[in-house]
Amino acid sequence: MKIDIQSIKQIYAQVGIDDFPPSDIDNVVAKIGAQLGEVEEVIDLGKKYKDIMVAKVVSCEKHPDADKLKLCKIDDGGKDKKVKRDSEGLIQVVCGAPNVREGMLAAWLPPGSTVPATADKEPFVLESRELRGKVSNGMLASPNELGISDDHNGLLEVGKSAQPGDDFAELYKLDSYVIDIENKMFTHRPDCFGLLGVARELAGIYNKTFKSPDWFVDNPQFPEAEAELKLDVVNDIPELVSRFCAVAIADVKVAPSPLWLQVMLSKFGVKSVNNIVDLTNFYMLFTGQPLHAYDYDKVAALSSQGAVINIRDAKKGEKLKLLSGKEVSPEPGTIMIATDKRPIGIGGVIGGSETEVDDTTKNIILECANFNSYSIRRTSMAHGIFTDAVTRFTKNQSPYQTLAVISKSAKDIAGLSGGKVASELFDLKGKINPNKTIDIEPEFINGRLGLKLDANEISDLLSNVEFKIEKSEKGLKITAPFWRTDIEIPEDIVEEVGRLYGYDRLPLELPRKTMSAAQVSEELGLMQKLRERMSALGANEVLSYSFVKSYLLEAAGQDPAKSYKLKNALSPELEYYRQAITPSLLEKVHPNIKAGFDEFALFELGKVHIKGRETDGLPDESGRLALVVASKKNQGAPAFFTARKYLVDMLEALGIDENNISFETINPESYFQAGRTASVSIGGNRIGHIGEYGQKATNRLKLPEFCAGFELELEPLLRISRSSSYKPLSRYPSISQDLTVAVEDSITHARVLARANEEAQAHKPEDVEVAVSTIDIYREKSAAGLRQVTLRFTLVSRARTLNTEVANRLISAIENNFTAEN
Repeated sequence: MKIDIQSIKQIYAQVGIDDFPPSDIDNVVAKIGAQLGEVEEVIDLGKKYKDIMVAKVVSCEKHPDADKLKLCKIDDGGKDKKVKRDSEGLIQVVCGAPNVREGMLAAWLPPGSTVPATADKEPFVLESRELRGKVSNGMLASPNELGISDDHNGLLEVGKSAQPGDDFAELYKLDSYVIDIENKMFTHRPDCFGLLGVARELAGIYNKTFKSPDWFVDNPQFPEAEAELKLDVVNDIPELVSRFCAVAIADVKVAPSPLWLQVMLSKFGVKSVNNIVDLTNFYMLFTGQPLHAYDYDKVAALSSQGAVINIRDAKKGEKLKLLSGKEVSPEPGTIMIATDKRPIGIGGVIGGSETEVDDTTKNIILECANFNSYSIRRTSMAHGIFTDAVTRFTKNQSPYQTLAVISKSAKDIAGLSGGKVASELFDLKGKINPNKTIDIEPEFINGRLGLKLDANEISDLLSNVEFKIEKSEKGLKITAPFWRTDIEIPEDIVEEVGRLYGYDRLPLELPRKTMSAAQVSEELGLMQKLRERMSALGANEVLSYSFVKSYLLEAAGQDPAKSYKLKNALSPELEYYRQAITPSLLEKVHPNIKAGFDEFALFELGKVHIKGRETDGLPDESGRLALVVASKKNQGAPAFFTARKYLVDMLEALGIDENNISFETINPESYFQAGRTASVSIGGNRIGHIGEYGQKATNRLKLPEFCAGFELELEPLLRISRSSSYKPLSRYPSISQDLTVAVEDSITHARVLARANEEAQAHKPEDVEVAVSTIDIYREKSAAGLRQVTLRFTLVSRARTLNTEVANRLISAIENNFTAEN
């Protein structure tokens, strides 16, 4: 965003702030950099135009030796003391401009001066030299040579109020500095994309009271129509276009803009087009509010009756040729400005070429609107269109300024072009949020800034930039001005006070730090405990992307339609949010086996997102733990039991006893195998699934025969782990005895463990605790329908040292009763 110091001074003069800003440009730049935005460049316009002065053409005769050149005598008021003059004190200049004539006032570049248009490239310094045998002392300049516009068809004509010898830069406020402030600093400050907003903020950081012009803040009275042009405006998408103002102006005369306007636009790098377009650009630069002008008669020719403006969604297949010459096919969701027959512009982005204002235009439609910033950003990125309007609308401009801006600009356009307001002012409103009012106490602000400001000091800082303040015994009631769409919460007020006061003035004190231990996050603590336990069990942690490709979802039997899809994915491999962690681990199994790792376990802690599960319109994030065990060789017992062993040992670290874990056969998740999958529950609370993998996933992901795993939800696991109590280890040693029993295949392993635990509890001494775990499962080919299960019984007492006799008696009792009932 570029600002011009002379323009800022003019604004201050109009609102009653004199002799400001300071003439010390370095001080101004430092203040802006510290309290407003990063300064990228400071351009000294005065240096660029310092030698140029106004001269009057006293005589103009044909060059004796050139058909297209003229020999001119000019009067500079005697200001240049070095140039050679004739007996009458006039200076000779050879000129080829077609509009040069006796009596005109022009811009003269004396010998030794630099042509402004070349100053930033390869500076061209003028001198006295002969042209076709006649000496020319410097040159009379065109707008193009002065760097004001692209017009090089003739000399720039200076206004009649000027006098020979006047300093050209001073006359047209070019003895100024242009300060270029980095745009990203104003991402949340749409008001600062206009000169008025920057002037207000600059006054505030210098502790000056600023008051916006009456036409901007008061309810404007729009002039009554003096002519009649039929105009109809309809807004079909008020949710995307919160306010749309439009008016017809008749009998305009399109012409070059006055020099002051061309000069003003040139300071900001905007090319002059004509008086109509230039004024819309001027008010955009002044207020930050973009405007657009349409040729009324061209719009009417594209409408069924009169001129019709319809704000609507884009239709599939329609095309539009833009002012830039590019033709686009807008996607549905794009805000279109159209007639009742066809589109004529992309709302908030760029107009169409078919309704462009040009030299033949007699009547216009002036538009001033507010568009949804997110929609504008999507459209701009989709078509690669980046205009000044896009820059401003994507920063969330206020809808409350549109009426004031169109009222002021319509009056000025009519006055400058000789036109007349020719229709009612259409002001179509969608949903407009009111100004924010925030209740806040000085202590809240001071406590965060380390200051001791009272209510009056805070009120002064904020009222300088036009916040409304109401004081009470409880604190301050602060209402943000309508252009401050970034003020939402009390912390925004804190930031505003700190910035206006000056962050460099805040006390430099180290924050106090308590010696008490910081409270550990339960979720992070659980995840750390799980990591440590899984690593201790020999599993390797994997960190994979939360985004996956459609092939992986399909290979795992999951529907890609149930995954959120990224529109701007980094690659086709990362375009879907994953629905589970397990497929990401399964994808890593074959590459590891191929790399020579015959047996391994992989685990991951991460997030998943499933489409359709939202809270407040945002996708739910579900934290999960997944594990996959794989082996190139058959391990004898099914892989399910290896995964189960990891699960049980992992839960043990959380204080969850194996006897409290239950498994129930269920219809499996898409990637699990039917009949070899179970739900995992603790105390009746389901926490996840465990099982071996189905044939589809096995084939497509090239999984070995021995492969199984589980996936658990962290949230229920966290709740359960809170209730599990810590039990200190016994001071006495434990003893263990193993028992192998034969059981039928029809009996589940969970039932085997339950029966073993029941018998152990029934026959153990009162002061002894017994834990049962599985050591091995074995099948003999000759023993069809049976399997050998080896169980380990670990005994410990908290009152005495146990001997083998106690263990033997217990094992004997269990064996006699267990084998009898199975």
